Formats: sequence, structure tokens, C-alpha cells
Amino acid sequence: MSSIGEESRSKMEKAISSLKSDLQKVRTGRAQVSMLDGIKVNYYGTPTPINQVAAISTPDARSFLISPWEASILKEVESAIVKSDLGMSPQNDGKVIRLKVPELTEDRRKDLVKGVKKTCEESRVAIRQARREANDFLKQQLKDKEISEDEQKRLTDEVQKVTDEFIKKVDELAEEKEKELLTL
Repeated sequence: MSSIGEESRSKMEKAISSLKSDLQKVRTGRAQVSMLDGIKVNYYGTPTPINQVAAISTPDARSFLISPWEASILKEVESAIVKSDLGMSPQNDGKVIRLKVPELTEDRRKDLVKGVKKTCEESRVAIRQARREANDFLKQQLKDKEISEDEQKRLTDEVQKVTDEFIKKVDELAEEKEKELLTL
């Protein structure tokens, strides 16, 4: 594969990686530790990811158990959860915090599916942008007579194959997440 193909592939892989990360944060009605990734706790004046100040476990499919490593930051952890947009109310027993994942309504599931489709479309746009950049680069090389027309055509086809491969991955991830969201 050419260096331009490798560069395009690298940009497209970043788009897929970002998409996977975004999709993990979408609530599905089941407790997944990744749902808490966006929460930052005020730890001695520094916003710190919750997983760096507490042990997080899922004792069952619908709840979290958060055990801060220092008892003194229990209130900070609770406050960070309340401020987040998770829509869960923490229950503090003085040692640990329990979170119950609420049941998703049908309307909420449909809204989440719309959000997933929007996120996936943004990834498709990023992948197409990588293709456009590669094709523009190839056109410039042809114009500067650094490559032949045949070489440009071959490399453009190569970039298109990589693009198709990554668009298919986005579609598969979207379908998988939608199925997960719509399954009760």
C-alpha cells in the first residue's frame, strides 16, 4: 500500500476509534463502567477522571458501586455525579456510592438511536474528508508531474477501497449499537 493510502488509513482509523469511544458512552440501560468516563472529580483542586480517584464496579447489570480510595473525597465524587448529565441519583452510605441505572423509556431509546446515527454520520464525514485530502494530494502530484495518470488512477482506487472498508465498519458499529439500544 502506498504512503498516501497508509496516511488515509491512519486518519480513518482515528475516526473509528473516536466513534467507538463515543458509542461506549451512550447509555443502554445496562451498567457499563465506560458510562462514567466523562465524570471529572475535583481532587485537591484538579479535575480528575472518576476512575483515577475511585474503584468502580458493577455488582449487577443495573447498578454501579463506587469506592473512593480516600474517604475524604466521597462528597466530591457524589457532587461530580450529580453535576454530570447521567440522570442518575447517587446514594451515599458514608463509605461507598451506589448508582442505579434507570430503565430506558421507548422515547428515550429512540432519541438515543438518533444520537447514535448523528455520531456515526460525523464519523463518515471524517472518513470522507480523509479520502478528499488524499485525492487532492494525488491530483496535485499529477499536476506537478510527480506521478503518471495511471498511477494517480490506481492510487485513487486504492484510497476508495480503504474508504469503503471504513464506511462499512461505521455502518456495522451503528447497527450493533442500535440493536443494543432497542433490545429490552
